[in-house]
Order: sequence, then C-alpha cells, then structure tokens
Amino acid sequence: MARASRKFQVFVKPVGSKCNLSCRYCYYLEKEYLYPGDEVFRMPVNILEEYIIQHINASTDPVIRFSWHGGEPTILGIDYFRNIVNLQRKHRPANRQIANGIQTNGTLLNEEWCEFFERERFAVGLSLDGPQEMHDRCRVTKDQKPTLERVMKGYELLRRYNIQCDILCVVNSYNVQYPTRLYGFFKHIKARYISFLPLVEQQKDTSRGVSDDTVSAEAFGHFLCAIFDEWKNNDIGKIDIQIFEEASRLAFGQEHSLCMFRKTCGDIPVVEHNGDFFSCDHFVDNEYKIGNIQDTSLLEMLKSPEQRKFGQNKLDTLPRYCRECEVRDMCNGECPKNRFIQTPDGEDGLNYLCAGYREFFNHCRPFVDQLAILQRQNNIEIQIQTTKTKLQPNTEVGRNDPCPCGSGLKYKKCCLLKRS
Repeated sequence: MARASRKFQVFVKPVGSKCNLSCRYCYYLEKEYLYPGDEVFRMPVNILEEYIIQHINASTDPVIRFSWHGGEPTILGIDYFRNIVNLQRKHRPANRQIANGIQTNGTLLNEEWCEFFERERFAVGLSLDGPQEMHDRCRVTKDQKPTLERVMKGYELLRRYNIQCDILCVVNSYNVQYPTRLYGFFKHIKARYISFLPLVEQQKDTSRGVSDDTVSAEAFGHFLCAIFDEWKNNDIGKIDIQIFEEASRLAFGQEHSLCMFRKTCGDIPVVEHNGDFFSCDHFVDNEYKIGNIQDTSLLEMLKSPEQRKFGQNKLDTLPRYCRECEVRDMCNGECPKNRFIQTPDGEDGLNYLCAGYREFFNHCRPFVDQLAILQRQNNIEIQIQTTKTKLQPNTEVGRNDPCPCGSGLKYKKCCLLKRS
C-alpha cells in the first residue's frame, strides 16, 4: 500500500471555524466566508470515516497521529469524539497504534471530557495567554465576557486527571511587555509544556502595517531572551518550552520539528469540515485549496505538485539577507505568512519578526554550542517524542540517578544540562 514519502501532520477541522468564543486576534473565525450557505459546520460521519481511513493508509509511522482543531472542536460534543475513537479502532492495522491530540480553549471541559481524554490517552493543547488582565484582554466570549475563570477550571481538571497538557500562549503587544510576570504565572500553575506563539496581523490600511495587538519584533526578541535566561538558570528539566527545544535540536543534528523553522514546509495541511484540503492552516483560502478528500485521496494531495511547490516556495523565496544570516539554521526565515517587509537593502520577503528572532537565536547560541560540545564529550543520544526531549548520557552518574548536587532531582533533570 502506498504511503506518504515523508512525515506529515493534518490539522483536521471537524467543526470548521465555528467557536464558542470571539477572541480578538483569531484568524480562523473569518474562514466561515468560504462556505456561504452552510448552516451546519460539522463533518458528516461518512466524510469523517473516509478521512480516518485515508489518514491511516497514508501515515508513515508506527504511531498514527491525529490532530483535531477548530474553531473549537469540543462544541461538537463528547459523543462525536467517542465515535472518532471507535472509527479509528475499526480501521487501525493490527501492528500499529493511534494517538490523538486536540487543541481547545478549555472553556467547555468537564469531568466527562477529562475522563474520556484520560481513558483514550488524548494529548491536549490549551490556549492560555497568562494571568487575568493578559488572558481576558483578547480571549473573550461572543458577548465580550472574560474567559480565564472557565479556562482555569478546565486546566485544573486536566491536571487532576494527569492528562498531558501543552499550553499555547499567544504573545501580543500587551503581554510581551511582562515576560517575567507571564512566565512566573505559568510556573505558579505548574505548567509543564509551553509554546509561545507571536501574534502578527498584517493590515495594510494602518500606518504600522500591522494591528495594534501585533507584537513588535524587538519586543518579542527581548521577551524570549528574558524567559530563556530564567529557564536556563532555574527550570531546565522542569519546564519544556517549545522554541528553546527547537533551538537545542541543532546541537544534536536534529531537523526542526516545527514547520516554521524548517527550510521547507507543506507537511501540515488542513482538512476542513467538508473534506476540503488546504496547504496550511495560515493559508486557508481558495488560492491554496488543493482538492477534497471525497474526490482526491489525502495521499495524492500530500504528494501533489501544488503542495510540494507550496512547501518549496518557503526556501526559494528566502531573501539573500536571510541566506547570509548567522542564525539562518535556527530560523530559516520562519513562517512565510510573516514575510511581508523589506530587507535593509530593499529586497522583499523579510520576516516581520526577523529582528526579534535574530536577537533571541544569537542570545541562546552559546548555550546550544555548549550542548553540542557536551553531546560529543559524553556520547549523549537524543530521542525526540513530539516536542519532548529526553537526553541519555553515558556518564559515571546514571541519567536516572539522584543528582550529586543534592537537589533531589534526577541527574538528567538537573546538573547534566546546567553544566552547559
């Protein structure tokens, strides 16, 4: 049976752009315009089953991973996801496993949802932008009511049920000003996995060219550097921060796991509620619609010339300024959606966040270089599972032994990395 020639991840939108919230910066709510006349944004069972079959058949890995997104997928109700799991079991090959992840705003989570997530081993991504004045500034209900209290109830339930929970924090023009306070909040609530997503909203009708909520490149760079220093000094092995892990992958000769930092992209398309296939979550419009899984198989669209060209364009359109940059291997021009300013010599296609990324990657480079030295000296082997890094050193102190410093942590979680 033919499979994809490389790994892929699909953001499935079984509820399309529908959501119970109206976050100020959400770029996906407007995608409803693509389906005028649609009254029910709910992937029908026949399309759902067809997608699951095609995804399983195309997957290259022993573990077949599904990613359920929206909108807000939990508005479909828990029975819809019970049916998803039943269909996956029905079509799962005997020698392979299935893993599910869901991205949610957390406001609808309850004990029933968490019992289901625990039983079916769902990983959960939770959108949370910080303490109340930061989170509630943008993340509000349809009638502009705050949401943090409901989100935190959902988060505490996830923790109670020991469900893997990745925090997705959108960094905007407000919370970027308070890196220490924001990071302190996440430490206080015992967040284990954190991703910082910079908000960039291009608006050509403003003097700045971006929205007022958009983070500035310089501020984002300062923000990352401040949190990195705190993490490096106190939290290695305790908290995993996605962009820090991405930078550290270079020390071990690993390809970036995030498409935004790879040389090429195109491996994370979208399948909408009616089966439409789009090249990327940030390019869901008619120009980047490749087809529909009812007419063309998922595998064919993943391998299509149009999808390959979309991914290759990321490299082919990289400005000379980026090609000659000292931290190109860490950034690779980041996401094409943000490449709308000019380089110092007037070439189009520079990333709006360039100055911030350049500051941060130069700031953390000595740490990454020291990790590479440590890897060579101690014959460390690295294993990456999703974005979670585990180091296995060959040293006199075993990786699972108590750290000699007396911290009470295992050596792998303490002084092994602090040495760098």
